Amino acid sequence: MRITIIILLWIHIGATVSAQPYQYGPADKDFAGYLFAYFKGNAVADEAVCFAISTDGYNYRALNDNRPVLDSKTISKTGGVRDPHILRGVDGKSFYMVLTDMTSSKGWDSNRGMVLLKSDDLLHWSHQTIDIQQRFHGQENLKRVWAPQTIFDPAAGKYMVYWSMQHGNGPDIIYYAYTNKEFTDFETEPQVLFLPQNGKSCIDGDIMEKDGLFYLFYKTEGHGNGIKLATTDLLTSGKWTEQPGYKQQTKDAVEGSSVFKLNQTNQYILMYDVYGKGKYQFCISDDLDRFKVIDHEIKMDFHPRHGTIIPVTRQELIQLTSHWGIPKDMRLALKKNPVLDGFYADPDILYSNKTKKYYIYPTSDSFDGWGGFYFKTFSSTDFVHWKDEGVILDLKKDVAWGPRNAWAPTITEKKVNGTYQYYYYFTAAQKIGVAVSDQPTGPFKDSGKPLIDFKPEGIKRGQEIDPAVFNDPKSDKSFLYWGNGYLAVAELNKDMISIKKNTIKVLTPDSTFREGAYVIYRNGLYYFFWSEDDTRSENYRVRYGTSTSPYGPITVPENNLILQKDPAKGIYGTGHNSVLQLPGTDEWYIVYHRFNYPRGIEMGDAAGFNREVCIDRLYFDARGNILPVIPSH
Repeated sequence: MRITIIILLWIHIGATVSAQPYQYGPADKDFAGYLFAYFKGNAVADEAVCFAISTDGYNYRALNDNRPVLDSKTISKTGGVRDPHILRGVDGKSFYMVLTDMTSSKGWDSNRGMVLLKSDDLLHWSHQTIDIQQRFHGQENLKRVWAPQTIFDPAAGKYMVYWSMQHGNGPDIIYYAYTNKEFTDFETEPQVLFLPQNGKSCIDGDIMEKDGLFYLFYKTEGHGNGIKLATTDLLTSGKWTEQPGYKQQTKDAVEGSSVFKLNQTNQYILMYDVYGKGKYQFCISDDLDRFKVIDHEIKMDFHPRHGTIIPVTRQELIQLTSHWGIPKDMRLALKKNPVLDGFYADPDILYSNKTKKYYIYPTSDSFDGWGGFYFKTFSSTDFVHWKDEGVILDLKKDVAWGPRNAWAPTITEKKVNGTYQYYYYFTAAQKIGVAVSDQPTGPFKDSGKPLIDFKPEGIKRGQEIDPAVFNDPKSDKSFLYWGNGYLAVAELNKDMISIKKNTIKVLTPDSTFREGAYVIYRNGLYYFFWSEDDTRSENYRVRYGTSTSPYGPITVPENNLILQKDPAKGIYGTGHNSVLQLPGTDEWYIVYHRFNYPRGIEMGDAAGFNREVCIDRLYFDARGNILPVIPSH
């Protein structure tokens, strides 16, 4: 039995496909929950779009007290809508919804069209009705139009809407047409997408793409009332491989099947409407072929009819609940950590004097073997809510000398000739580079060559990674620290994109140093932070030392372990930090990554590249010693 649903998000109290460029919308690693779009029944009042949310894919709670989120009379011709299918666009930011334009009170063969809707925020939807019989020639004997759905066809580079139609006494056949860019009309005539080899009716098609193969689940209307599966590698080829048997796990009649992927897993859930019993059934699968009933794990406070589910980010959950309200029986955890949606690591934090905003610059995580290739930044005006500002540097496009392994960036703001400039140091292909911009959100332009691609004299171990930039308030000089297995420093030239090689010095504090150095200045002392152990280890942790110079030597206090795991809270792998002083105060915060909660500890080595970014207070005692940090949720 799954625990009561918990939204793992901070809510402020009181308040690459062909034919299109690659987009940096949310990836699977960034999703924090699910949105369920459905209608409720055959009464006119129930033939409307409703929304529900979940954070785990098993426990769902209706939004807006289970009332419609759209007015059917406004968006439809018939006054009712059914079978909502919702889709996230390939840009990651647009949403598409298609509906059957129908009210069953006028008869099952009374409808001839559908509704197309588009949104940028899941709250406000533009809409357009399309009457197939009026829109296209040769549809005089059209009897009914049912259950439209949308998919992006990578071969065509366009959105395809597919639905079932019956003409006269013929079978229900699944047709398709491509939409225009505005998603307000079709730009092609309806054509047959699929008809079983036996020539019998099929309705309620639902297509899921997996590993380059398209899986079409459909209902055998009138001859079994079950769900069958056909596959193809090209949507419009007309060549489908029909799988034997039925996929529903009940002897009752079913309809309205839909498949969705569980976030951060390789598992899929097939759900369908057991309409004669007035209930839904959920089944789980690893291969989209064999399914196991999991009804005993599913909880809903509503009774849906023919709906669909998409993954959503934490920010999107916040938007939905801020607009429609938090469901009354949903236990809400006011959690501040992690502070970023999705999996990120190695966070570097900056307060910009130019924009008066805070920024976090992390490693984009959740790539096997730390294989990420782009960097993002996140901004905040209140140090609580963080906005994804998108990709600021793409190694594959922007860094010819290092197109892989985008790790551990660091940034600084400098005033040059009266104008703020931003110098962004980053790891690429196990070398350190630098890129420059006049905005903290970029775009950043790479210098064209590595800044650090060599080992300091006498060093024969480790890697040239994990840069940390530091502006010394005493000397007004800037320094770059780096190293894995050793800690090195060099003074930066005034251009900030080159170093004074004769200033390179190795100042590894002790044998606990692994990587992730960071330096701050407070009350006459320079504080050096570093990470111990391996980022794949639950014992990854942070220590510190002090010096009277940015060049060391570093004095290591006896009790210098300041951030470590807390198994009682399920917190592990705490390390690679940066530190921020709130402007004009002596208030300090430590920003770090840890294993994702709660699954990370069960992932083995993969926990080391499926990490989350957190912020907690950093305190000093009266003597200037750093007190142990209490990692929190």
